[in-house]
Amino acid sequence: MHEGYRPISLSRIKTHPLKQRKSKLRHGSLGKPFEGGDFRDFLDSLPKNLAVTDLKAVVDSIIKARAKGRPVILGMGAHPIKVGLSPIIIDLMRRGIITAVAMNGACIVHDFELSLVGHTSEDVDSALCRGTFGMARETGEGLNEAIKEGVSRGDGMGKAVGDYIIRKKLPYRRISILAEASALGIPATVHVAIGTDIIHMHPQADGTLIGEGSMRDFRLFVSVVSRLRGGVYINLGSAVIMPEVFLKAVAISKNLGNELKGLTTVNMDFIQHYRPRVNVLKRPILSGGKSYALTGHHEIMFPLLSAAILDGLRKGKRVK
Repeated sequence: MHEGYRPISLSRIKTHPLKQRKSKLRHGSLGKPFEGGDFRDFLDSLPKNLAVTDLKAVVDSIIKARAKGRPVILGMGAHPIKVGLSPIIIDLMRRGIITAVAMNGACIVHDFELSLVGHTSEDVDSALCRGTFGMARETGEGLNEAIKEGVSRGDGMGKAVGDYIIRKKLPYRRISILAEASALGIPATVHVAIGTDIIHMHPQADGTLIGEGSMRDFRLFVSVVSRLRGGVYINLGSAVIMPEVFLKAVAISKNLGNELKGLTTVNMDFIQHYRPRVNVLKRPILSGGKSYALTGHHEIMFPLLSAAILDGLRKGKRVK
């Protein structure tokens, strides 16, 4: 026995009836086995709490925003392209659900390679050991040529690459996000950090043109964000570049007197990193708005989100 201490007696503990206690889970919100049916039946079979509730709230916000003519912007890293989401993103663009796309520099590499040869994403480990990583000739030559031509005529990088893919009639251009954006006439911007992308390793790379093209796209992106009141911004798979760019675009928009109240922000990634949590989910909505974190694999979560949006639109009502 420790000096001055004795085991405490629990005889005077106060209890209360379980029925009077507030609980986070009730029987009515339990999931149920999915036994077949349409997509709505599947959604209805999910538990009615936590991430399911957030997913439905995001769907509701997107449908509501587009019904009011407000923007839905997709900011993205390259991984969503690498796991095969381009056709789903393009479908949402064609349907007028995604109204603008912003991407980091790696996106144009994978978008271009898919449009040219129908495959992308090399094995970095083995290629690095052989000294061949990032040295695909057509990628370096083609993208740097596209940037040179487009930026020289006054375009930003996104339009430069999209127009190039269309003009060259690349065999798989129908699965190019940038080409589709050019064809639809919706903003597609590219935000580059010099040295992060394989095309910067090629002799054709021109830092002046890359910088100018990306700066034009940044200013275009700010213009898009400045109209985001009541709209939705989705950060899909970018842990650093796009959250930083988005925050600066919000800062300029507010500095110029644009009101962004009613904004909904969404972060979709495997892990909720610091910058997306702070620069996408927290700071932009301090003046009013909502934010949601949807965590999971892109190749599962984004198709699920897309299907839920289309289901909600087909039903002609918001998802409850």
